[in-house]
Amino acid sequence: MFALNLPYANTKIVVRNEKQMVFDFLRKRFVALTPEEWVRQQFTHFLVEHKGYPAMFIGNEITLSVGRLSRRCDSVVFNKSAEPVMIIEYKAPTVKITQKVFEQICSYNIALHAPYLTVSNGLQSYCCRIDKEANTYEFLKDIPAYGELL
Repeated sequence: MFALNLPYANTKIVVRNEKQMVFDFLRKRFVALTPEEWVRQQFTHFLVEHKGYPAMFIGNEITLSVGRLSRRCDSVVFNKSAEPVMIIEYKAPTVKITQKVFEQICSYNIALHAPYLTVSNGLQSYCCRIDKEANTYEFLKDIPAYGELL
């Protein structure tokens, strides 16, 4: 798989029916190992192992409704009250992080109202804090530790 700008996490990879599968420690099952999934697994391990995010407060593949449309967030981080505090969108390392990616994650936030939005392709990661009252946002220099989200 791709080398990323994240600390390497030792993930369990197996081959089933001639397809590589990776163990998703959050969903507790094997999933198809795609480039985007590789980024998700490395990033979620980074959050738990290096940024203090409780694994039980991160959900992968969270389905939500935006208007009449059904959307699926790559990952959502929750607080102890089960309120979303961060939405994370992953892209394959070959996909550039563009304004369109931010528009995609912002459309998810219409339903969730999370104060933090993060996008990553494993090579570049961006996080912004949303101030709904002031109708502004601020890009952060680093992915915040879990305690900084609350």
